[in-house]
Amino acid sequence: MRSIAFADFLIGLGILFVLEGLMFAASPAWMRRAMKSALATPDNILRIVGIGSAVAGLILIWFVRR
Repeated sequence: MRSIAFADFLIGLGILFVLEGLMFAASPAWMRRAMKSALATPDNILRIVGIGSAVAGLILIWFVRR
């Protein structure tokens, strides 16, 4: 039997795939430019943005689950 936390994780992963797929389907040229921009961005900036996004996501989950 799966735990509720694991089910929530799978639902979140599924939502991520849906949103990413919709972005590629709606505007592939924009996504291509965004990926090129990410390749040109220094590692430290990408790391800071990634950590910030992860923290914001955790805070959002904490507020919703509270």
